[in-house]
Amino acid sequence: MTIARTWAVALTGLDGALVEVEADLSNQRPEFRIIGLPDKALGEAVQRVHNASANCGLVLPHRRLTVNLSPASLPKHGSSFDVAIAIAALATEAPMDAASLAHTVHIGELGLDGRLRPVPGVLPAVLAAARLGMRRVIVPHANHAEAALVDGIEVIGAISLGDVARRHGIDVEERPLNPVPGPAVADEDAPNAELAEVIGQRDAVDALITAAAGGHHMLMSGPPGAGKTMLATRLPGILPSLGDAQALEVASIRSLSGQPVAALQRRPPLEAPHHSASIAALVGGGSRMLRPGAIARATHGVLFLDEVGEFAPSVLDALRQPLEKGEITIHRAGVTASFPASFQLILATNPCPCGNYGVRGGTCVCPPVSIRRYLGRLSGPLRDRVDIELSLARVSVAHASSTLNTGLVTTAEAAARVLAARDRAEHRLRETPWSLNARVSGPWLREGPLALPPAIRRPIDAALHRGSLTLRGYDRVLRVAWTLSDLADQPGPTLGDIGRALFMKKGITT
Repeated sequence: MTIARTWAVALTGLDGALVEVEADLSNQRPEFRIIGLPDKALGEAVQRVHNASANCGLVLPHRRLTVNLSPASLPKHGSSFDVAIAIAALATEAPMDAASLAHTVHIGELGLDGRLRPVPGVLPAVLAAARLGMRRVIVPHANHAEAALVDGIEVIGAISLGDVARRHGIDVEERPLNPVPGPAVADEDAPNAELAEVIGQRDAVDALITAAAGGHHMLMSGPPGAGKTMLATRLPGILPSLGDAQALEVASIRSLSGQPVAALQRRPPLEAPHHSASIAALVGGGSRMLRPGAIARATHGVLFLDEVGEFAPSVLDALRQPLEKGEITIHRAGVTASFPASFQLILATNPCPCGNYGVRGGTCVCPPVSIRRYLGRLSGPLRDRVDIELSLARVSVAHASSTLNTGLVTTAEAAARVLAARDRAEHRLRETPWSLNARVSGPWLREGPLALPPAIRRPIDAALHRGSLTLRGYDRVLRVAWTLSDLADQPGPTLGDIGRALFMKKGITT
């Protein structure tokens, strides 16, 4: 045949589209050209295909060869089209099974020796292929375990281009080659950090359990050594395990980020970017190949920003839209990609640059203007989106020793309480679009069928009237109060729950 066709996948964010790879031979001056809006990495596939074919004992046609990537209006990026281009080019002269080519998606980069190299984004690409009705996908051997996580499609892991050609009916000599290894997979079976190791901070532990039970965002303020980081890193261990759909989405984001995926991770992810991170590192981006940032990688888990006073204000304000919408949309010239951003935000800050402002026994050397500038990095609108604001103090040795073996809450106990509270909330909200208290809309809380009576709302109504609360803050106090009620296994918030939620938000006592 002079025209051959097969399939590849083009990714835009987590969304994938099938790309028909068609190759045509013509009696013109010998040339190998790729058309259809390829980027530079894809344009370089010509040389990789030439060398890989020769080193696998496969002969490319010696006439003018044109490979078109259709639809031509869709931008194509990266080297994952190499295998599809090579197979389509070879099939213009070699006797391949046309039906096999037409029902197979090829994903992978070619090495000059003909071996298939792993590429990022295999999992979302295979998910897209299965969703669009394809029956078979061929991926690099190192990506086989990742691709096999998708049900409903046959996954074949190939070591070399020769292996792929034999799958489609070409009789080519089998050469012993070692598969290209993928990056090492991180140990995801490591035990959770134990919550009982946090001593002398019972109020903080209770606030952490409340945040976990309702999915609330939290801000912790206190001097160095108060336990802010210890608390934040123990939050994923008390959150419920991820369901199948959530785990698959988390794995897809990891795959697109270039992280190895061998199995579905049930533990909620924890992302903790350094305070020098840029906006692109936080929200994601790239010039043409858009990659997820820390916000997307924290989806269904925790985004922990330590030393939040050291972050650039513009970086912190980039969180505001994802916190409200639950997704992040990145716009670049010619391409737009959306990533999920359903995460739980935990912020930690010192009271001043030196960390000793207001600390008993400490000496703060920071000038007042420096303290105001430091705390001003966290803008009012962003702070208004935080449900719980927690002040921590250092734990004394005497206090620590007296509570070392009494009143401590283990990770297992906290996780059980959180799961039970979430089950109650899900049952109560079963006829609504929400399942988590932190996601419930404000108007429904205030005016819906479960709206609280005026006598119960009195403290927050007074705070709103005084200007101590915004309407957004009012709704967040209501959400926390419902979570406190769920933790206490009550049918609804009491006046005490409202008062405690108001204290957690603004430090206001009733």
